[in-house]
Amino acid sequence: MAHRDDAREHRSGTSAPESGRAVHDRRWRGDLVAAIRCAAVLLGLLLLIDRCAGNLSPGRGALWSALAVLLFLLLCPDRVRAGEGWLASRRLLRTRRVRTDLLVSVRRLDGITQRLVLRDAFGERVELDPQVLVHNPDLWHRLHEDARRSLAHGTLLCGATALERISQQVERETARAVFEVSDLK
Repeated sequence: MAHRDDAREHRSGTSAPESGRAVHDRRWRGDLVAAIRCAAVLLGLLLLIDRCAGNLSPGRGALWSALAVLLFLLLCPDRVRAGEGWLASRRLLRTRRVRTDLLVSVRRLDGITQRLVLRDAFGERVELDPQVLVHNPDLWHRLHEDARRSLAHGTLLCGATALERISQQVERETARAVFEVSDLK
């Protein structure tokens, strides 16, 4: 079923055709399971503590359940997919999509959590964790190839430094993985 955002993108013509092979975050499923487990463990512990203390009531149970749901929402990972000319990041209720072959800027926001912000020529914006790209070389390759195309066309005005930093991280992580597999640590 298509989301409203997807329908709007198709009407406005900003969406790249989904031809070819799409790549996705291979760790997403594991991260989702970890988020569910954390929320379930928190809920179980809170209910157990309340039960042992003799304070468990339907109201407190609902409060603890709401707290566990809130934790899940905070930990729930974005589902990142990319194909030739596009990258999409899907949260629970919304999908954001950019044309990676028409990127205007790529910015890296450093803070408590690092974020990579991609903007395209149509004003669309996707924000994602750079570690998703570092841990998924196929996803990084797809984005990097399209970003180079944007740079060659002159649309990418800001972001070469951010892309270079991520490229270095991807190369470091790939080399580390090769060394671990071949026992050359």
